[in-house]
Amino acid sequence: MRQRIRFCRTADGVRIAYATHGEGPPLVKAAHWMTHLEHDWGSPVWTHWLTELGRRRTVVRFDARDTGLSDRGVAEVSLDAWVADLEAVVDDAGLERFPLFAMCQAGPVGIAYAARHPDRVSQLVLYGTYALGRFRRGTQQERREAEAMLTLMATGWEQENPALRRLWASRFIADASAEQLHWFDELRQWSATPDAAVRHMRARYQVDVTEEARGLRVPTLVAHARGDAVVPFELGRQLAALVPGAEFVPVNSGNHLLVDDEPAWAEFLSSLDRFLGSTATVRSGQDAGLRILSPRERGVLILVAEGKTNAQIAGRLFLSERTVERHLANAYAKLGVSGRAGRAAAAAAITRG
Repeated sequence: MRQRIRFCRTADGVRIAYATHGEGPPLVKAAHWMTHLEHDWGSPVWTHWLTELGRRRTVVRFDARDTGLSDRGVAEVSLDAWVADLEAVVDDAGLERFPLFAMCQAGPVGIAYAARHPDRVSQLVLYGTYALGRFRRGTQQERREAEAMLTLMATGWEQENPALRRLWASRFIADASAEQLHWFDELRQWSATPDAAVRHMRARYQVDVTEEARGLRVPTLVAHARGDAVVPFELGRQLAALVPGAEFVPVNSGNHLLVDDEPAWAEFLSSLDRFLGSTATVRSGQDAGLRILSPRERGVLILVAEGKTNAQIAGRLFLSERTVERHLANAYAKLGVSGRAGRAAAAAAITRG
């Protein structure tokens, strides 16, 4: 499995780096704090997340502005700006309707996007997240703790300090290994500058999407680890209560980021498969669609799988481009896929078939 990295531009001119990997119908993963598309790929923290999601879906993920491979030193960092990043990515990827996965600090972004674009989001998965940032929800004591964390980030972000390393990593993974500790150190340096890290976190502490959450009309799954040290379990419970009809799944883990050798990881994947439709369900649906494709539709999809454009297919089959487009639209409908990712899913299905 390999990823493909591309760039797109937001309405305010910021270049956003996004990557795709996997096969099947799309799944968009909203960008959270501390990411780097290249560095995360194959890391001891994210490998199992990216691999398992890619086995199920064509995953689209991206670095938020001012982080990772996206433009640095941008003018605006805010909830609206992060939603604009997400809008630019899904439009450039050609996605019309898709499940949206938002974890950690990306949760409010996913909620805001789904509230603004209910026609685009088929299902919303929220993991380890919240509706109210720390400055909005906390007591004075909690606010002082948050300010202390920001100060520590500003002064110690680039330090090679074992105590700081353990402090950062242990909040995300309770018993982080030496390899995972080292990766967290590297990620801090790769993902953002100290100023950018503080700027992002201060903005995320200010978010409030409670009204958007109350107004959601999208099927929603809220999952949260009971021992989460980054986002307390109670916040996940409160979020699930806000979203009309949301399903709440408590996860029996002491980690904010689930690791692949804990039972909770398999439990989470099982809940995700049930909510989104398992790999077997998705592929059986595609296979059923393949059986009812017309000979012409199958022929067109075979050429799609070979990488041919609509114009090349039209020339090969002596059809008009409009007729090719109509055959593709009918085939995509039977396979239950759409958009640019739909071409990849259809090609994968016809290859398997």
